[in-house]
Amino acid sequence: MKIAIIGTGNLGSAIAKGLIKNKAFTSLYLSDKNTHQVDVYKDTKNVTITNNNSLAIEAAEVVIFALQPKIIATVIEELSSIITENHIVMSVAAGFEISAIERIVGTNKSVIRVMPNTAISIGKSMTCLSGNANGEAKMEVAKTIFNELGTTLEIPESQMQAATVICSSGIAFWMRLVRATTQGAIQLGFEAEEADKIALQTCLGAASLLQETDNHIEAEIDRVTTPGGCTIEGLNAMEAKGMSTALVQGITASFEKLNQLKKN
Repeated sequence: MKIAIIGTGNLGSAIAKGLIKNKAFTSLYLSDKNTHQVDVYKDTKNVTITNNNSLAIEAAEVVIFALQPKIIATVIEELSSIITENHIVMSVAAGFEISAIERIVGTNKSVIRVMPNTAISIGKSMTCLSGNANGEAKMEVAKTIFNELGTTLEIPESQMQAATVICSSGIAFWMRLVRATTQGAIQLGFEAEEADKIALQTCLGAASLLQETDNHIEAEIDRVTTPGGCTIEGLNAMEAKGMSTALVQGITASFEKLNQLKKN
């Protein structure tokens, strides 16, 4: 697959890293005014680093626009004349709807919105996908690409705002929980390096256990919480301080902020 990434900031470079690590392309063009985050790949086989967006698009079958919402419309408008029906146009810009892309490139183009997270750089992203009518016909191409970089889920576009919070912002939410666990471990006497290792592996173990057994979360929690034991004591103390409520409220606040940005 011939892929071009337009925009090589944090997310664009993370996608590039994942693609290169998994060799998920036949050719890869990485284009931006400032390519410093991907210059490390300048000598990588079948990878081209460029400042010429047109060159990148003309050489590609799949074009991934990894740009901020405030500039993506301008960039696509500048390049619309060279985007053909043979291209699959993908956008990772939060809040930038398929209809907005169609108004620029036309409704006859294959358009797919993509919402990954930064774990895509190590092939562990949760990526949500949604396409227009033509994009639906090309959805398997998108799944093939992003399943190499983690797990994909096709959703209605109406759920894309929520997916942005859970998938993309969610990385930061989970990292903060891991950080809090690390702080607790340090308070109990572990060195910082030891605390990090314990917290990270325990978090990974919990997620893997749920994923691989397909057991209900509460069933797995019940296996740990013996009557009158220390686990249930700790869980009750956390819930008394509003742990679950705070997380849900944080997710909701992030969602509302996205809605405000969309209106503006």
